[in-house]
Amino acid sequence: MSLEQLQYQVHRANLELVQHGLVLFTWGNASAIDRQTGMVVIKPSGVPYSAMQPEDMVQVELETGESINSKFKPSSDTATHLELYKAFPEIGGIVHTHSKHATAWAQAGRDLSCYGTTHADYFYGSIPCLPLLSDSQIASNYEQQTGIAITQAFMQRRLKPLELPAVLLRGHASFCWGTDVGAAVHHAVVLEAVAEIALETLLLCPNAQPISQALLDKHYQRKHGKNAYYGQR
Repeated sequence: MSLEQLQYQVHRANLELVQHGLVLFTWGNASAIDRQTGMVVIKPSGVPYSAMQPEDMVQVELETGESINSKFKPSSDTATHLELYKAFPEIGGIVHTHSKHATAWAQAGRDLSCYGTTHADYFYGSIPCLPLLSDSQIASNYEQQTGIAITQAFMQRRLKPLELPAVLLRGHASFCWGTDVGAAVHHAVVLEAVAEIALETLLLCPNAQPISQALLDKHYQRKHGKNAYYGQR
């Protein structure tokens, strides 16, 4: 795939965030990576979605973080995206939004437990909410430190990025990812939906408990497992 084609895909993905009601104003960004060239394509910083064109998507070198041939600066969250791409070689796209319900869980500092099979169809267990960054982390390369915190948490907890393609950051919002940027957008849409459903579940039943491991396994594996049978061949 050419970088021009990747720019088109990233542009479309960013517009889909607006269409699905996941962002207001410029509150979010989507990116994708070409693993062969080591180039990341990401939304320009602070540019309204309605004004963006595919050629405005910024090309950034994965290893150096340098922008290539662009009139715009890349998203302020670029360093977070780069850390995730470096640590998780299986992912090809990343989405960051401040969608209403997912952000509420992040601000509450609560893991998003799996209360039902809607969640289990996409996320293999609770979506973790990571602790607040320390003052020193915030003061030193904040966006990079955010990415490092995510990747370290996943490694320490032995979480697989494609089984749990989302994370909540306490006091901040969410990041989602996937095998490509389209999958990352899909996961961001589902995350917002299950965050809203979980909130309403707890309003109706404050003592609601997560579903059993057996039911979680069944619903996740029938869609994503080795012997998955959901959908058409």
